[in-house]
Amino acid sequence: MRLFLLLLVSISVAARPASAQEDEIVANLAGGRVIIHVTRDAILFGAIDHPLEAKSVPPRVANIGSSHIGIFFGASEWQIPAQPRPIRLDRDIQDVRPAATPGYRPPDSGEADLEMIGLNFLEKLRPLVSQLHHKFDLRPDEPLVEIVLIGYASQSYGPEVWLIEYRAEQESIGGKNDYWQTHILRPRFTQLYPPEKHDPKTLMELRFPTDLQDVPLTGLIQKNDSRIARLRASDARFSKVVDQIEHGQANKSISQDAADFLRAVLPILAGDSRFIEGQFGESGGFEWIVPPEEPVDKQQRAEDKNRPPDAPTLRRKPNP
Repeated sequence: MRLFLLLLVSISVAARPASAQEDEIVANLAGGRVIIHVTRDAILFGAIDHPLEAKSVPPRVANIGSSHIGIFFGASEWQIPAQPRPIRLDRDIQDVRPAATPGYRPPDSGEADLEMIGLNFLEKLRPLVSQLHHKFDLRPDEPLVEIVLIGYASQSYGPEVWLIEYRAEQESIGGKNDYWQTHILRPRFTQLYPPEKHDPKTLMELRFPTDLQDVPLTGLIQKNDSRIARLRASDARFSKVVDQIEHGQANKSISQDAADFLRAVLPILAGDSRFIEGQFGESGGFEWIVPPEEPVDKQQRAEDKNRPPDAPTLRRKPNP
C-alpha cells in the first residue's frame, strides 16, 4: 500500500475583506508528527508538537462518533477578530453514526461511514475557507487540513487507520490577481491500516509537513540508535515490543507493554517539544496516558458541567 501524505506549505492565511464590514479570518496551523501502534486489543498513539509559526496550535484529538477519534493537523483553528473564541475543528463535533449503504464509491473515497465523517468536516470547513481571498502558495495536490482517523471498523472488521486530506483551489475574481475565491474540495481518503495482506504490521508514523527532519522511530530502531538500545535493554517487556516491531508483528504486542514503551520513548523523540499519548480500546473506550496541557476556558467548563456523567470525553479527569 502506498501512502500519499503530501507536503503542506507552512502558511497563515488572512482574508482580504470584500467590504469594510467583513471580518478578516486567519487560519492557525498545527504541525508535528504522530506515531501509531496497533496492538492486540488497542490502538496506541503518540503525537509530538512541531510549531510551524508564532501562533501555531498543537495537534489536537477529538472523539468522532463512538468508534473513532481524530488527530488534527494543518488549518485546524480559525480566528475571526470579531469573535473572542477561535473556531476549532475538534470542538462541537456531531456524533456521526451513519448506516453503511452499499453502492458505488468514487476513487480516493472511504467506506460509507467514513465518507459521512469526511463530509461532516467538509461542511464545517466550507464557510471558513470561502473567506480566504488572498492567494496562497499551495500546489493542487497539497492539503490544507489533515485528519488522522483511528478506531475500529463496523461489523467487527477490526482496527483501522485512515488519512483524510482536504485540499483547496482558488480562482481570481474579475480578472484581478489581488482578490481570489477559495473553494474547499471533497476529502481524499488513504487507508493506512490494516496493510495489504502480506505486508508487515509495524508502526505508522505521519508528519505534517512531510519535510520534518527527525528520523522516524522505526528508523532509529533499525539503526540501533544508542538511546533506543539503552531503553530496550532496560526492560524485558520493551525488548519484546521492539522485537515484534522489527519482525512486522507489532499487532501481537501486549497493549500495556507497548503503551509503557511508547511513554518511555516519546520524551527521547520530543526533546523540549510538547507531546501527548492516548489509547483507544477495542471496546470503544478512550484513555489518556499523557494528556494535553492546554488550559480549559470558561465555555468549556460550562460544557463539561452540563455533560452527562457517563458521556465520553477527551478531557483530562481531575485527580481525586
